[in-house]
Amino acid sequence: QAQAGWLQHDFGHLSVFSKSRWNHWVHKFVIGHLKGAPASWWNHLHFQHHAKPNCFRKDPDVNMHPLFFALGKTLSVELGVQKKKFMPYNHQHKYFFIIGPPALVPLYFQWYIFYFVIQRKQWVDLAWMLTFYIRFFLTYLPLLGVKGILGLHLLVRFIESNWFVWITQMNHIPMHIDYDKNVDWFSTQLQATCNVHQSLFNDWFSGHLNFQIEHHLFPTMPRHNYWK
Repeated sequence: QAQAGWLQHDFGHLSVFSKSRWNHWVHKFVIGHLKGAPASWWNHLHFQHHAKPNCFRKDPDVNMHPLFFALGKTLSVELGVQKKKFMPYNHQHKYFFIIGPPALVPLYFQWYIFYFVIQRKQWVDLAWMLTFYIRFFLTYLPLLGVKGILGLHLLVRFIESNWFVWITQMNHIPMHIDYDKNVDWFSTQLQATCNVHQSLFNDWFSGHLNFQIEHHLFPTMPRHNYWK
């Protein structure tokens, strides 16, 4: 599931085939049939992220504030001045490990993706998603039963969630997080992204998103060329 996530990311950025239409078609198959999520939902969130990375209220990837985490120096100072204590932020480096990585996919994404496609009437995406659940059900029901299937699905999403959050946050959250200052596009991308050391394991484990700077500057570039 994690590797399928990096793969759908490639198709979503039109970085595999030379024709955009082919990328869109296979993207729906990979994220819909192999992962059970809607392509329209991913596009809606991810394109906003690339347009304004690490900008409050414009990048959905940093919409964890202020109810869970106080990201960036700006918001934390604002909350301190206003004396708004939604959470014990002085301990967020401890409870992040409990709330963030384990919970994002199984407790939030899992139900929100269905709400998204039904609210926006994305019936084609919903059909692709249902093929994943039908295949999953037919494959494992004879082996595990209903309770076993639910347990397996929760376990898979729990592991995937930890994997996904660590990779996507380690190359963004350490960087500048603030309100949109209308800085030029190039500077905006550089201020919000950082790289992680290259190795065969890191390249595979992160789907080459350890080259986050290169990815944000050249989002349609095939990932195996980032190192160049």
